[in-house]
Amino acid sequence: MQLLHTAAELRAALAGQSKTAFVPTMGNLHAGHVSLVELAKQHGQPVVASIFVNPLQFGAGEDFERYPRTLEADCGKLEAAGCDLVFAPDVAEMYPVPQSFSVQPCSRLTGELDGAFRPGHFNGVATVVLKLFNLVQPRVAVFGKKDYQQLLVIRELVRQFNLPIEIVAGDTLRDPDGLAMSSRNAYLDASERMQATRLQQELAGIRAAVQSGERDFAGVSAAACRHLKMAGWRVDYVELRDAGTLQLPTPASTHLVVLGAAWLGQTRLIDNLDFALPERVEI
Repeated sequence: MQLLHTAAELRAALAGQSKTAFVPTMGNLHAGHVSLVELAKQHGQPVVASIFVNPLQFGAGEDFERYPRTLEADCGKLEAAGCDLVFAPDVAEMYPVPQSFSVQPCSRLTGELDGAFRPGHFNGVATVVLKLFNLVQPRVAVFGKKDYQQLLVIRELVRQFNLPIEIVAGDTLRDPDGLAMSSRNAYLDASERMQATRLQQELAGIRAAVQSGERDFAGVSAAACRHLKMAGWRVDYVELRDAGTLQLPTPASTHLVVLGAAWLGQTRLIDNLDFALPERVEI
């Protein structure tokens, strides 16, 4: 496995490749990231992973400085998973001059949910992903469903910029108790870790209710927020949306996603569950 740090090295290593599969990450990898690499291997070769903590997607007071940098351990996991090349640039390599041009995704996808609570986040995500796509020139790129809103933003970016890249979605991996794997889970202390499954449990309860016929979407979402707040969480949102558009469900919706974001102590956790309806929604 090659470890490269500059754009020039990367372009030279990938010259002539037409079936590259790409997995962008911020590092501090866990089994969920490894599963994305394994998925990428099914769709292309060589497999390239990037490790870059992107300052543009962090807002004031967020965890850019303390986000774990674990390059050596990450490379060991990637090599064991069969990754062929790791691109690990520093900030100066990715942004050699101040990034005065940026990608601004449409507010239809980013004006609510995480976009409402992290202003500018998706601008930073879309900008760095477009830069990485330009450098790697993949045929396939793999993103996890755990960041569901991000996944839809990237799909729309590819569509609107006519990029010849297939976006493949990887399922969320979970710990045995149901907690979605996340690099930020390491921030939780022992007591918080025991409580952290509550978010997934509330989302699962909403999914079960809707699949059983409940159509008061606002009511079940509000109840989940109340339950979390009573358990000591600070809730950003719990919402039911159309899985294809992230808009409020309509009578034509057949596939929904329930999304949640909430703070447990100093750690912000996000999760989602997408699911099909047995029949069209009646609102």
